[in-house]
Amino acid sequence: MTTFLIGTDSVETSETLVPYVKGRLTDGDTVYAVNSLFGGDDTSDEDVAAGEEALRVLADELGADTHQLIRGNSPQEDMLEFARDHDADELVIGIRKRSPTGKMLFGSTAQDLLLDTDRPVATVPLTKPN
Repeated sequence: MTTFLIGTDSVETSETLVPYVKGRLTDGDTVYAVNSLFGGDDTSDEDVAAGEEALRVLADELGADTHQLIRGNSPQEDMLEFARDHDADELVIGIRKRSPTGKMLFGSTAQDLLLDTDRPVATVPLTKPN
C-alpha cells in the first residue's frame, strides 16, 4: 500500500497529473492532494476558489483526500510538512519548462521540493516538449 501526496496549483495541473497517478494506484493505496496558498494580502478569493476547483478534480477522479493549506508557508514547505505528517511514500508534482533567467528570478518550487525532501518525487511535465 502506497500513500501518494499530489501538489496542485490549478485545474490544468490536476488534469495532467490524474493519468500518472491512476496508472500507479492499486487497491489499498491512499491519495492526498494539497493546494498551498500563502494567505493574507497575497491570496485573493479567486485564488482560493481556483485552488478548491483544482482539488475537486483530484477528489472526483482519484478519490483524493483534499486539503487547501493557507498558513503562510511556501508550497514546498506545506508539501514537505504534510508528507511528514501523513507519512507519504511518494510526492507527485507537475513541472513547467522555464528559461534559466525565469528560474533565477522567480525561484522554483519543484527544485526546492526536490532538494529538501528525502522521499521519492514524481515530476510530470505540464507542457509538451518542443
